[in-house]
Amino acid sequence: MAETTPPQNHTGTKRSTSRVQTSTDLERCVNAPGRAELVKQVREKINEMGITYIYFQFISVTGRIVGKGIPADHWERIAERGFQLVYGSTANLFIDRHGDYIGYGPEASELVGIADPETFAQLPWDKRIGRVYCTCYRNREERVDPGAHLTSDCRGNLKIIHEEFEQKHNMHLRAGTEPEMMWLKLDEDRQLKGGVTKPNCYHIDQFEELRPAFMQAIEYGQQMGLDMIQGDHEDAPGQLELNWMFDDVVRNSDRLTTYRQICAQVAREKGLHACFMSKPFMNVSASGCHHNLSLWSGGEDKVNKLHLETLPGLDGVFSYREGGTNHFLPDPEIDAVKPGPVGLQSIGGVIEHLGALTSIGSSTVNSYRRLWDTGFWAPVFADWGFQNRTCALRVSAPGRFEYRSVDSMVNPYLMGSALLKAFDDGISRNLDPGEPEERNIYQAMEAGKLVKKLPMTLGDALEALAKDEVIRSSMPGEMYKVYSHYKGDEWERFNHSVSDWDLENYLDCLP
Repeated sequence: MAETTPPQNHTGTKRSTSRVQTSTDLERCVNAPGRAELVKQVREKINEMGITYIYFQFISVTGRIVGKGIPADHWERIAERGFQLVYGSTANLFIDRHGDYIGYGPEASELVGIADPETFAQLPWDKRIGRVYCTCYRNREERVDPGAHLTSDCRGNLKIIHEEFEQKHNMHLRAGTEPEMMWLKLDEDRQLKGGVTKPNCYHIDQFEELRPAFMQAIEYGQQMGLDMIQGDHEDAPGQLELNWMFDDVVRNSDRLTTYRQICAQVAREKGLHACFMSKPFMNVSASGCHHNLSLWSGGEDKVNKLHLETLPGLDGVFSYREGGTNHFLPDPEIDAVKPGPVGLQSIGGVIEHLGALTSIGSSTVNSYRRLWDTGFWAPVFADWGFQNRTCALRVSAPGRFEYRSVDSMVNPYLMGSALLKAFDDGISRNLDPGEPEERNIYQAMEAGKLVKKLPMTLGDALEALAKDEVIRSSMPGEMYKVYSHYKGDEWERFNHSVSDWDLENYLDCLP
């Protein structure tokens, strides 16, 4: 897969006050070796598949897919020049409770979105339309840092941070996500009226009830590069988990956001609602999005044809990195069971920074309903073990560990960047995670073990993030300002509101 974004300065420092630069981040992206050939290959796909319209898309601070639609006749011009959209689109063009725009006001310039042609694919539900992911840059006409990487572009940040990690450690991150979500029913007024199925975990009959939805999602997924491997009915109303093969962290993040788009489309077709809210119902399990992680050296990209005679997109969409050396595997000369030294150091880094990481993995007010509704295996303690679901991390199989403090609303690009920074800190400082906890964590605490608790509100988690320089560095430049403003405002709005709970408990509290 061609690299479209070379390493760049993304610390937010000002590199130049000149209005003219001979070589900007944007120009290096457009002129990257091999990109011109990929642009030609996209044109061939456009012509071959009869595509007339293209979604140029990137990812906002909350994981929302945003961008523009442009006729395919203009592919070459947009591939070179890019499209423009207000900087504030990276923050959903959202206004805080005081009436101020988050991140960027109306006076701000417009970003330039440059397509990553290797991500081009056809939409299977309307084959006239293609989509391509983009990287965002500052406007060419800016007085400061014209054409520089836009630091509020979370996907662009992940690409840069992952490349820097690989250059420093000669390792790359592979990730597999477990995206739980719920299929909900709509009444004649399109109002929600509960889950399609009963909350019977792993029940094939309830799985069968949702067959029309999940089979359509699988079919669409395969046509957009997702190598679907397994699925099941989880233990909440209408709750499904469909999985695909793990891969390079950037490509896996693209596949997760693609999967969300697919579910939304299937819901439209079936008259349902695809719900990624973490906790729409109490007293049943929430929707998590566990991240299974491992660090590798070497390997190569291989195209998976997925039984398709002609790939409806570029090879990069259907490629998976395979082979190489897995540094999380146990070293038999040290311990035949525990992860190897790099794995233990990486776990140590995550344990060290779990408070701040929680602000990204549990990114909404509603996320913390998941942590408070005890008895449903949501992790609330900063510890690790093997097959131990009461801990925030578990070694789910030799060679990988499962990061559990993350739910279905996660922005995977922010999460990937933050985990890479935690890994880097653990490896660089040789952090020891301690011994794995074999007991149920509650029993261990009753026996006297002291275990740090995760933040139990969004406000507490944001305070932990503000104090953690390592995890904050995963949000370079304007990214942290946008994220902390957006999520801080969400917490303020919650505290500034009166809920049904308030009325039920206090309306008649005095005679």
